[in-house]
Amino acid sequence: MTAISERVSEPAEQQASKTVSQSVFDGSRLRVVLLVDVCDGAQQQFLEAYEQMGKQVASVPGHVSDQLCQSIENPSQWLITSEWESAPPFLAWVNSEEHVRMVEPMHSCIRDTRSLRFHIVRETGGEKAAAGRRLQTEPRIGDGVIRHALTFTVKPGSERKVAELLANYKSPEARVDDTTRLCRTSLFMHGNRVVRAIEVRGDLLAALRHVARQPGIRAVEEAINPYLEQDRDLNDQESARVFFTRAALPAVHHVTTGQESEEAERHALFYPARPGRGMKLAELLSRQDERAADDPRGPVSRSTVFERDDVVVRLIDVRGGLEAVDPAVALGLADSAQVSELTTLLDEGAAGKGGDLARLLSLARMERITDRRSAPDA
Repeated sequence: MTAISERVSEPAEQQASKTVSQSVFDGSRLRVVLLVDVCDGAQQQFLEAYEQMGKQVASVPGHVSDQLCQSIENPSQWLITSEWESAPPFLAWVNSEEHVRMVEPMHSCIRDTRSLRFHIVRETGGEKAAAGRRLQTEPRIGDGVIRHALTFTVKPGSERKVAELLANYKSPEARVDDTTRLCRTSLFMHGNRVVRAIEVRGDLLAALRHVARQPGIRAVEEAINPYLEQDRDLNDQESARVFFTRAALPAVHHVTTGQESEEAERHALFYPARPGRGMKLAELLSRQDERAADDPRGPVSRSTVFERDDVVVRLIDVRGGLEAVDPAVALGLADSAQVSELTTLLDEGAAGKGGDLARLLSLARMERITDRRSAPDA
């Protein structure tokens, strides 16, 4: 598990690259906003649970401050805001088992939550207030698409059966509502680990709920239940919540060359990190992808890095197929110096002989189960 105290490097000055639409690695201050709908009559219980959590989170490295606010119009609506030195320490904490245990007392009194995360770009209050507060230098130019992934493991020996189930489901309706649409779903396996990456235009939470309600998707989820290493009961709201909380695999970096092609093949690479080194490994891959994107002639037209604990997955769109690409480029590396650094961050089984790039690529490559695009809007 990633150590909550782990820090990534923070460069003294970095301009936002035009090729990077999403990144947690620029060292900017982070503002987290949590909208909470509290059950009727449970306000005092919620307040007590928050105060207990607040005492614990105050000692988490990277945490700066937080506020709890109650609506003046609807007492059931609450707002929690927190500020962090940067995104990586927050993600290390919010994705940890410690956090899962810490927030458990709050869930019995909450109907619904919505979490939003923002880098701070500008603020008022003068130079004195801003002293020592690192801000995002430039706005990022995105494409309106949110990228997210889920990952879980299945019981050894069940991989083929699970792959068959996951490959043969009926695609859900792409349109969620007037503002949200499913764009693409890519599903890969590496041994007994499953990774499902989705691209959504609009509201990610609305899209996830929409997918979960589809009868065909629900049937597949029920069918794979017996094969999961982590038990879950989709009819039990708390059991399902805990499972999908642990399965969340957030995107921490996305880069594109601007030379996308419909013919580009989508591949996924799995990089198991040494204990406590997951975020540092994700940062290395992100920096290398950012440099590679400066060359529009490169074979990788798009890359997204996902990270949680010591699980790092890199999703790439490759022109000409992965077999035609230099192994170092496919792995997201520029030269032998990065190969050495990569192998120091990988667990011993994956690192092996550090100089054998073909072997590293073979070990990292995930099996594509399905890759589905929704039809464009009419």
